[in-house]
Amino acid sequence: MKMLSQTMLLLLAAITTFAQQKPLNVGVAGLTHDHVHLLMHQWKKGQVTIAGIAESDAQLIARYKKSYQLPDSLFYPDLATLLAHKHPDAVLAYNAVAEHINVVEVCAPKGISVMVEKPLAATVAQADRMAALARKHHIHLLTNYETTWYNTNQYVYDLVKKQDAVGPVRKMVVHDGHEGPREIGCSEDFLKWLTDPVKNGGGALMDFGCYGANLMTWMMDGKAPISVTAVARHIKPAVYPKVEDDATILLEYPEATGIIEASWNWPFSIKDWEVFGKSGYLHALNPNDLQQRKKSEYQPLKVPEATYTDNITYLAAVLNGSLKPDNDLSSLENNLIVVRILEAARTSVKEGRKVMLK
Repeated sequence: MKMLSQTMLLLLAAITTFAQQKPLNVGVAGLTHDHVHLLMHQWKKGQVTIAGIAESDAQLIARYKKSYQLPDSLFYPDLATLLAHKHPDAVLAYNAVAEHINVVEVCAPKGISVMVEKPLAATVAQADRMAALARKHHIHLLTNYETTWYNTNQYVYDLVKKQDAVGPVRKMVVHDGHEGPREIGCSEDFLKWLTDPVKNGGGALMDFGCYGANLMTWMMDGKAPISVTAVARHIKPAVYPKVEDDATILLEYPEATGIIEASWNWPFSIKDWEVFGKSGYLHALNPNDLQQRKKSEYQPLKVPEATYTDNITYLAAVLNGSLKPDNDLSSLENNLIVVRILEAARTSVKEGRKVMLK
């Protein structure tokens, strides 16, 4: 009997190890977001499996079939049909921001968790509805940002929160942007909704403002700012006739200030984060380069690799229960605040005033 128990234990351990190593099996909602190319590369490398893809645009389907040698059997006309035939571990949304709510409305009642591309939603009303569905049906609702997986950003947080490297935070500045989505060659399918004030919720303010709101909410321990003030510019109306292409957002906290600079008008791409503390300064220049300054001395820091460096590995850990999102960068709690900040910023631009957050 003892021998049998030992054998069973070894068998269970082997099954557990296999389950942990088995790639995540995901459903894909939409192909109009160009970030889906990252998923396709992960699929080609065997880092994830695809249960099915919900997309109705024939030309888009044909393009992805050709580019990635995707079989016909993967495609379904809509998400409801896909989930009637398959039960993926989670669904990844690569559609317009305003359509994220549709994905959650289909997945939540079936108990299927969802990860959307940033931001969570186009409006607070949509975000609140999505959160209510996620809580009612006990699913994870997560948001994926490129900057979440930057080693530097994770280390900045550790230096400030766990090592007290610069003292209490007094000011944060986040720059996010590039020359413009059309200028850098985004697909027409992506541009159709990215430059639409309803489907995206705005232009550069939404596209890039969300990164700073996400990072600052994280650094402020999941607390919303007291107020939001924003200015938006329309520098290239001939290129982007419907939405702003440059925005500056000021966040006021009890003892700190956040400045978010979001633009489709810069001479090059930039995603950086500056944190000023009482005794020093940290500047994450990109995913791997980090500087610290105290008094007049700049010092490059050696940056350790983050525990999670991509959305798929992170999502798998959340789904198997080894990681709890709590108030981290992908969490629902953080991203509900992000959407509140973005909506307040749009109101500030429209009405020319500071918007107080309750």
